[in-house]
Amino acid sequence: MTTIELQPATKGLHGTLQVPGDKSISHRAVIFSALAEGTSHVYNFLTGEDCLRTVEAFRKLGVRIDQEADKLTIYGQGIKHLVEPAAPIYFGNSGTTARLMSGILAALPLFTVAYGDESLAKRPMDRVVVPLEKMGAHIYGREEAARLPLAFKGNKLTGVTIEMNVKSAQVKSALLLAGMLAEGETKVYEKGVTRNHTEMLMPQYGITIHKNRNVITIPGNQQPVASNLHIPGDISSAAFFLVAGLLTENSELTIKNVGLNPTRDGIITVLQKMGAKLAVTNRTYVGHEPVGDVTVESGPLKAMTIEGDIIANLIDEIPILALAATQAEGTTVIKDAKELRVKETDRIAAVANNLTAMGANIEPTEDGLVIHGPTRLTGAVVHSYGDHRIGMMSAVASLITDSDVTIKDKNCINISYPNFFEHLTHIMK
Repeated sequence: MTTIELQPATKGLHGTLQVPGDKSISHRAVIFSALAEGTSHVYNFLTGEDCLRTVEAFRKLGVRIDQEADKLTIYGQGIKHLVEPAAPIYFGNSGTTARLMSGILAALPLFTVAYGDESLAKRPMDRVVVPLEKMGAHIYGREEAARLPLAFKGNKLTGVTIEMNVKSAQVKSALLLAGMLAEGETKVYEKGVTRNHTEMLMPQYGITIHKNRNVITIPGNQQPVASNLHIPGDISSAAFFLVAGLLTENSELTIKNVGLNPTRDGIITVLQKMGAKLAVTNRTYVGHEPVGDVTVESGPLKAMTIEGDIIANLIDEIPILALAATQAEGTTVIKDAKELRVKETDRIAAVANNLTAMGANIEPTEDGLVIHGPTRLTGAVVHSYGDHRIGMMSAVASLITDSDVTIKDKNCINISYPNFFEHLTHIMK
């Protein structure tokens, strides 16, 4: 375990940053490129630990993947040329790898065993396993295959109609991947709007897919074809610096080439409703994904209630929004976010613990948080709980405390943002 001691920012934050490539799209780019026939090039790939787990998974399945900095060259030979791995595949801490790969491994004519680290082994897999079993999957594991490790006795699946009972892009994507490989047609009824990167990428790789409101239909027996892909900056990573710029006095920051997918931009909407000095410029597209530059200036914020459908749109940004709420005028209420209980850690508890240690007036609830502001934050010793987003939230909090903050287990931040502290130092100069 490693610790880091961070000092408050005394001169404000200034400059321009380009955050790493989008984590969700990076995973999916590897998956489609590795399943495809032909050579694909992926640019601005996120080289964080989670995405590299997906790379290693496909290397175990016999796919050659070359990496040069943040560029990947993936030599796809098609689905039929994947090979049975000689050893179990390690997913590390990556829930995205675990759930999306489950949809693929269940549908391949191979026997595969997959496992994760201590944190991932506690996270629910039945939300993926149960609908895959309705398609004919043979999956075995602890607690009736509700937890990793899992064994997949792959076989030809059959397309079915599935009504999702959770708002989860990971579950949706696993089912669409399985449906792509299955016999017949698969229909997925979404419970609510979730990030749609899988559906947006499929046509780029030659995959037919139809969407009508909350119903997604995918024909089976499809073979992806190679494609080149440029990945936009990750809005979930940008969120930490956007809030840092808003909360730290005398600051002005610009984050360039941020992905602005409408199923992911809830953080922009909420911050603007809180009164943030925030502007989006240079809007354009990278492939099918909208991008833009986001500039923030420090200034006062006002409290609000965050609930309902927008929660799925910003579930990963709630820890940093909670920090913003500690400095907002009034009481902020976050509801309908029970999903945070089963992330890399129990994020509701972790956010409450760390911000309380720093002097915030915050109350955890079953499905969210109640935060009274504004409150002055103090230095403290806090833990990342092995969760990259808790670690980064705590680091941003240190910018506005009255004394130093020590964070235990800082290395987990490498999961999604390997150069986070380098960027933090850059804007404090």
